[in-house]
Amino acid sequence: MANERSSQQTVGSSTQGAITTSIAPVKRPAAPQRRPRNLPPFKVLLHNDDVNTFEHVIVAIVKLTTLEPQQAILKTLEAHEAGIALLLVTHKERAELYVEQFATFTLTVTIEPDEV
Repeated sequence: MANERSSQQTVGSSTQGAITTSIAPVKRPAAPQRRPRNLPPFKVLLHNDDVNTFEHVIVAIVKLTTLEPQQAILKTLEAHEAGIALLLVTHKERAELYVEQFATFTLTVTIEPDEV
């Protein structure tokens, strides 16, 4: 083991009995485990309009989100009846992306912080 440093020291002269001591390697504490920081949640809200058809809205929701067609129908009906519907909750960057993506379908989606 030529690459390892010796951890032994010799103390004393050659005419007297030499004493050999071993020095234990220093153990460094492990780096503390960091928990991933959760990003603050944002609501993605679908707004009703008088321009787009139900079918168009449902197709857009299914294409752009992970919602199933039945869920998309319920969200579309909720937006139609109440004026607004909560589509999903995600982090801010993804929520902003949804706003842009729904705009390409001429749909109005806004975001707001979710109160946890």
